[in-house]
Amino acid sequence: MSQAHSQDQTIPTFLEKWQNSKAYLLEVAEAMPLEQYDYKPTSREMTFVAQLLHIQQNMEWLGETYFNTPKREPITDTDLKVQTITNLSNAFDMVSEAIKNTPPEDLNTKVAFFAGEKSKLQILNLLQDHVTHHRGQLIVYLNLNHIEPPSYRGW
Repeated sequence: MSQAHSQDQTIPTFLEKWQNSKAYLLEVAEAMPLEQYDYKPTSREMTFVAQLLHIQQNMEWLGETYFNTPKREPITDTDLKVQTITNLSNAFDMVSEAIKNTPPEDLNTKVAFFAGEKSKLQILNLLQDHVTHHRGQLIVYLNLNHIEPPSYRGW
């Protein structure tokens, strides 16, 4: 398979996984009752809602910094759970839109990153890895509260 053909598949493949990742994380966020959004299993861990906010902020930071997504003001709502889920959903959509508009060859572009120079393809991988890492922690939070997590999807 040629490198050009492989690159042509990278963005659609990422976007399919990203949409499934979004649906899965939003199901996790929905599963926790609002009363437990401040739950954290140990003093050195983030609360459930802080984990979700951290995921959202990381998507916004990486999207704005490396894929020119426009900065958005978060939605405010009197219901913390609704607000959190809406803002998470919007952050996923923001990244999706930016990646859809990224030329495949742009993924080879090297960018400055705190861990050293990285390609934009590596930033895409980081976006997904970061969501996966923290979603895994949130699933533990659900289990510790005797809440059955949503069924796994990894595609």
